[in-house]
Amino acid sequence: MKLLKATGGFSTAPLRPRDRPSPSVPPTSHSPCSIQQRTAPLSSPYPATMASTMSAYKEKMKEMSMLSLICSCFHSQPHLNKMYKYGDMEVKPISKRASGQSFELILKAPADLSPDRPQPLSSPPKKKDMSLDEVQKRLEAAEERRKSQEAMVLKQLAEKREHEREVLNKALEENNNFSKMAEEKLNYKMEANKENREAYLNALKLRLHEKELHAAGVRRNKELQARLSG
Repeated sequence: MKLLKATGGFSTAPLRPRDRPSPSVPPTSHSPCSIQQRTAPLSSPYPATMASTMSAYKEKMKEMSMLSLICSCFHSQPHLNKMYKYGDMEVKPISKRASGQSFELILKAPADLSPDRPQPLSSPPKKKDMSLDEVQKRLEAAEERRKSQEAMVLKQLAEKREHEREVLNKALEENNNFSKMAEEKLNYKMEANKENREAYLNALKLRLHEKELHAAGVRRNKELQARLSG
């Protein structure tokens, strides 16, 4: 059984001015809520002690809230110790004071709980100690896995580089083909322009030659006419 202690208290908020008892008006009732203020006679052997006690009591009563006064009036007799049950817990009051309430919190043992309660998880089985041969085998297996992973990574890198090389070669080949085709087109245009120019020059020379022949014929005709007329 587990025992736990807890305390709870009332509020100690100060009274409002209208709720505080007036010191000038003496109480007329002798009910449990009434407070009688009595001063010690001057012939008392302890006048200073009684005065300090009364002043401290007055200050304490001023600090108590109206709720505390009402509760003290209606519950002047202490309650009997009763046992309260809340599921798997039992609450047993111990003592009650103005500052708070103390009680015991009793938890039921695991055997007292319902059988439908889920059972706690069992601890995993303890691993047995491995021998030197098993450790060596595990190390060798780990080394083999490391080598296989390393070989796989290297293979992937080689494939990636080969793919990059193929892409680069293809790009270079396409560039060379484009350059070659552009050069061929340029040469064709230049040759066509050259042929056209040569044809134009030949035609021009032919026209000039024809003009020269025509001019020579005209001169001969003029010379013949001049001879005949002369």
